[in-house]
Amino acid sequence: MAAQGRIVAADPVARAAGVRAGMRLSGALGLAPDLVVREREPVREAATLESLACWAGQFTPHVSLLPDATLLLEIGGCLRLFGGLAALHGVVRSRCGEQGFTLHSAVAPTALGATWLAWASDGAAYTDQPDLRQALARLPCELPAWGGTVQGRLTAFGLRTLAEVMALPRAELARRIGAVPVAELARARGEVPDPRPWFVFPEKFFLGLELPAKVESAPMLVFAGQRLLGALCGWLAARGGAVTACSLKLEQDGGGETEVILRPAAATRDEGRLLRLLRERLASLQLAAPVQALTLRADEMVAAPGVSRPLFAGQRTEVENALSSLERLRARLGDQRVFTLTAQADYRPECATGRAALEDGPASAPARPGARPLWLLPVPRLLPEVAGRPHWGSGLVLLAGPERLESGWWDEGEALGDMRRDYFVAGNDDGQRLWVFRNAEGWFLHGLFA
Repeated sequence: MAAQGRIVAADPVARAAGVRAGMRLSGALGLAPDLVVREREPVREAATLESLACWAGQFTPHVSLLPDATLLLEIGGCLRLFGGLAALHGVVRSRCGEQGFTLHSAVAPTALGATWLAWASDGAAYTDQPDLRQALARLPCELPAWGGTVQGRLTAFGLRTLAEVMALPRAELARRIGAVPVAELARARGEVPDPRPWFVFPEKFFLGLELPAKVESAPMLVFAGQRLLGALCGWLAARGGAVTACSLKLEQDGGGETEVILRPAAATRDEGRLLRLLRERLASLQLAAPVQALTLRADEMVAAPGVSRPLFAGQRTEVENALSSLERLRARLGDQRVFTLTAQADYRPECATGRAALEDGPASAPARPGARPLWLLPVPRLLPEVAGRPHWGSGLVLLAGPERLESGWWDEGEALGDMRRDYFVAGNDDGQRLWVFRNAEGWFLHGLFA
């Protein structure tokens, strides 16, 4: 990668050919004529870093951005939530890899100390000041933040490590190399405070991603979609919210667009649930033209300040399993083919429930006296009577009731019309519990209890 005629980064193959950061592009091409050079794009880099800051919100709301693709996460307040420092560090590294990024990380009591250690020794972790200062002392003087002028002067003085630099009088060192590097050294060692401005999570989530190559098959968009969903869920966690609907816009060749709506069965900020839903949606999607960019937008959000975690890792509740199954059904069959039961403001059993689209949400049930079974017979069944007792397998014993219903006079001649019934909960010798009623025509079975 090059910027303004100089190499700013080189992959292992280029480094093996002698290409180094800071080298003139002409010199690098002289060493490796087949070198593939990409121009640095600062605007896209900044946008990518901001999306990563949103993603990091799932770990801590205290995130700070630094130049040269660096993120600072203040994790002191969330260690117990993730099971300790080692566990949290491992989760951050693994999930960052799932996002498609190569991570160099370190943990330290100071922001600048962690930054320098991440550059020099990936994965280092120090929790107290003495250990941090010893680790910093072993670092070479070629710190990227200090630039060629400072590094050149330190080399001219014969200094190779920060231990040798720190052994010099600070006033004399500042006169020789400038006050800024000396002040940075003090902040890295924790000798003076090092306040950082926190990243401000945007009020609304709207994030785009340009694909490195055009994609002609919808299922192949899952990985790119995962990056956007990861940023969305981090943003939701930082803002204490959960999403009830979001949309992924696919920008296609020729100016065409396709919108994929993700509507979970319940408000969530679980990346896994949203990713499964996206995978199901894309599996059945046929693209009219190749896709060149994606845009994810949070359409509907609710407040969800706290999300409880299971006691044991990997444990899922029955509700989570049910919601996951429901979301897969909706993704495969379509939103218009999966419904929920809702209560209606009508006491007549045949009219007491209806169906509604899931996105309408559960309706509040009006209070009704007595117990009613969930499942009703399509048509009430007339029961035989023996010695004045209704029979269903054996003589029925009335356990509860009556619940008298007199309703429907307003739609006489339509639907069910006027209804006058006395309902009872009954039992038979087989242990079954039945919902029966009596009217002027006799005894009827209307439902069975589980």
